[in-house]
Amino acid sequence: MDKIINIAVVAHVDAGKSTLVDALLEQNGAFNEHDEIVDCVMDSDTIERERGITIYSKNCSIHYKDYKINIVDTPGHADFSSEVERVIKTVDTVILIVDSAEGPMPQTRFVLKKALEQNLRPILFINKIDKSNARPEEVVDMTFNLFMELNATDEQLDFPIIYGIARDGIAQYSLDEKGTNIEPLLETILKQVSPYEGSVDDPLQLQISNLEYDNFLGRLGVGRVSKGMIKVGETVSLVKNDGSLESFRVNKLFVNEGIKRVEKNEVYYGDIVTIAGCADISIGDTVCDKDHPEGLPPIMIEKPTLSMNFLVNDGPFVGKSGKFLTTRHIRERLERELQTNVGLLVEELPDSDGYKVSGRGELHLSILLENMRREGYELCVSKPEVLMEERDGKKYEPFERVIINCPSDYQGTVISDLQERKATLEVVSTNADGYAHLEFLAPTRGLIGYRSAFITNTKGEGIMVRSFEDYKPYVGPIEGRKNGVMVSMENGKALGYSLWNLQDRGTLIIEPATDVYVGMIVGIHNRDNDLDVNPCKNKNLTNTRASGSDEAINLTKARKFSLEEALEFIESDEYVEITPTDIRLRKAILDPKMRFRNNRNSGE
Repeated sequence: MDKIINIAVVAHVDAGKSTLVDALLEQNGAFNEHDEIVDCVMDSDTIERERGITIYSKNCSIHYKDYKINIVDTPGHADFSSEVERVIKTVDTVILIVDSAEGPMPQTRFVLKKALEQNLRPILFINKIDKSNARPEEVVDMTFNLFMELNATDEQLDFPIIYGIARDGIAQYSLDEKGTNIEPLLETILKQVSPYEGSVDDPLQLQISNLEYDNFLGRLGVGRVSKGMIKVGETVSLVKNDGSLESFRVNKLFVNEGIKRVEKNEVYYGDIVTIAGCADISIGDTVCDKDHPEGLPPIMIEKPTLSMNFLVNDGPFVGKSGKFLTTRHIRERLERELQTNVGLLVEELPDSDGYKVSGRGELHLSILLENMRREGYELCVSKPEVLMEERDGKKYEPFERVIINCPSDYQGTVISDLQERKATLEVVSTNADGYAHLEFLAPTRGLIGYRSAFITNTKGEGIMVRSFEDYKPYVGPIEGRKNGVMVSMENGKALGYSLWNLQDRGTLIIEPATDVYVGMIVGIHNRDNDLDVNPCKNKNLTNTRASGSDEAINLTKARKFSLEEALEFIESDEYVEITPTDIRLRKAILDPKMRFRNNRNSGE
């Protein structure tokens, strides 16, 4: 039986987690000669590959000397922090990756805090030391200060440091030596962590930390065997989070060998196993020996901070490109998502055909919407709203830590914009390259819709990173979008002549020959009020010709919204209409007369 060590690779977005996992797999024989090796092999989901981020935590394993090392690749974005919270409970140590130029970022703080709370002793990996602006020694000091801020013990403060270039599969003990492979990191893991200890004679204990779904096997539970061993065919007890007890028969067991899932008849203490056989198994449930049903402490997942309404599409173009349109279709898809996505909360709306869906952030919910869109669903989505909390009779709202790096010339505009959104400036510094480093604490409400303004204000040269911080007292009303919109008052095809006349009134978001309908948003108005327009009006044709009357139509490029940008842009009286082929913006009330009447009544 192998000695088993479980490790998690944690870091902020783009620090090099998946690249380091690639190097560990490649240098330890996880791939055969005929296997096609791709970058970030663990990022197997289509959206993960397109966006270059890890969304779902995934397991793999390597064999080094006489050890089996299970590796968990975790998401780096704060919106998927519920994945990290659960994974930390199944590992013996974490490799904390920090970029040698950027230093610790908001998500670095979050993942490190969770690791320290579990009394783990992290290994610090300073990545990308070949960068021209690398400052590894300074970054080590910054990370040490972060450990101190998070109340690390003396033992945790004595963390080993490895320097390297994950992309090239290089790790080294110091900056002076020249690394050739990843071995120094593996040796540090063996030195830092003892293999998991136990006995096969102990009564079984296995806590579920992750869920998966298989079309043939149904719901699968993933967790670490804490005590004893588990066999296929045996009947075991399941202690639920609420303390209730049930039993089931183990149908199949799987472990990871390299990046492949291998079926096993029995799995021993210390290993991470995927178990099939129980249809209602959940995160935090404990699988036990039937004669010793002792549950482990439940895994607490942090609550959602943001919600959107998922509504049936009632627009004129419904059903043109989508296959799944009804409330029943949306409900079934959301129920299926809840099988594995435990950071999600779904509630039925009492007065409309739809559901209130709550998650950890805009990206968390927009990934779900993007998956639904690709699967053939059509729906409308409302403006994201933050979830308030009531504490001692006072209202509290979620706050985020915002780190911005931008050219010094734009820092005044950025500070002014964020202070309008009730953000508090905490850190400001300027480096030799002429870039300003700003840190804010801002209410999530104020940051909704800010990204597009930030890109405009910094001419695309700024970098902004956000991470949930805490709930703090409500800071009062925050001004919303400053521009109104141009709304179509006709059904038909948009014509170049009409759009050419409208572009003086604002920024267009549709091209000529786009199908439009009454109530659809076709542009952003220059002023703060909404404007009903006719994008389908053609030029009147006459027999009279004059040299100045036939001007050439010269349209500026229409602004295109991604799904996240559209969700950030809309106001409370607007929807994003999501279909497999199009993302449209529209008013919640399509008819202009009814909209006018509704606005007048709400203003009284």
